[in-house]
Amino acid sequence: MLKNLDPLLNPNLLYILRAMGHGDVLTIVDSNFPADSVASTTVHGEVIRLDGAGIPEVASAIFSVFPLDSFIEAPIQYMQVVGEPETMLEVHKDLHKIALENADREWKMDSVERHSFYEQSRKTYAVIATAERRPYGCFMITKGVIGPDGKVM
Repeated sequence: MLKNLDPLLNPNLLYILRAMGHGDVLTIVDSNFPADSVASTTVHGEVIRLDGAGIPEVASAIFSVFPLDSFIEAPIQYMQVVGEPETMLEVHKDLHKIALENADREWKMDSVERHSFYEQSRKTYAVIATAERRPYGCFMITKGVIGPDGKVM
């Protein structure tokens, strides 16, 4: 155990979050996502499981240490609802709220069409599988930069 770290940040997840560089993308997915097959093509090469934790718990743990990318317009992307590209579900709002609670700025989110989301997530750094049961609870977040003062640039 370490002080001041969320217990969901296990050794494997901490390694991934620390190893990622500016512009690398992390995929966080619900329990219906094909996490194992998609993760096999990522930089990490295998899924990181956080079974028993939903999107709110996982987002809270990750955003407690993870800087978002301020150099792009929308460092958070979520899977679009099929046939409803403008719809933002509660699970999307939950993650966005947690990101904002852990930041000193307003972070934008964009939606990504479902099949495009699958393809893009295959090229990310790693896939984190959660126990989230709400549909479309799938996100890609882009890592930012921490400046010499310890703040997100």
